[in-house]
Amino acid sequence: MFSIEKFKSRYEVEIHNLMIGGRKFSYFLPCSIEPFIDSDFPMNNFPLWAKVWPSALVLADFMAAQPLENEKKILEIGAGLGVAGIAASMFGHDVTISEFDTHAIEFIKANAFINESGDITVISLDWNDPPLSTQYDQIIGSEVIFRKQDFAPIQKLFNSILKPNGEVIFVSEIRKPVIEFYQNMQNSYKLTAQQKVLSSDNEKIKIIFCRMKQEAGII
Repeated sequence: MFSIEKFKSRYEVEIHNLMIGGRKFSYFLPCSIEPFIDSDFPMNNFPLWAKVWPSALVLADFMAAQPLENEKKILEIGAGLGVAGIAASMFGHDVTISEFDTHAIEFIKANAFINESGDITVISLDWNDPPLSTQYDQIIGSEVIFRKQDFAPIQKLFNSILKPNGEVIFVSEIRKPVIEFYQNMQNSYKLTAQQKVLSSDNEKIKIIFCRMKQEAGII
């Protein structure tokens, strides 16, 4: 059973407050990513989960505004800190949040706790060996695509757990692997993509918001 006291004693954290869909949310973040980096192999399992990505906020705002549908099951993959999935749950959606990194899972559970999202399900999910028997109406994710070797496992995951006529929604900053992934997905999914530009004082971030539906008769 998750214990917020054990979590706080194990990790040095700070709280990041966000407005999503007009509602205030709070999320624990690590004060530093250094404890999660392998000093011998720093790029091995680099803790990409340990920050709030702009694309996660775009996805969270979308989920907050998405109309509720009875019996609709949603799975967030590569959830990081759980920003989008927790927001979706708090706006009434039936969401399962998944991650593979054990530290990320603890942060997701802590963030669900402080936002009083009691009904949310958090699971460990290995894209290469998914233990899931449940099928989902919608799979969502932000900043999921970084490596070409993940393309095949992710598409296999879609094919095994996405319901017929289900939908995948991915949001990410524009990078070469992201473009290549969507090009591959066009072979079996119908894609609708939108570019969004997020502006701050110092930079402009280009985001791709992509909706994917499997075309009938193609797997």
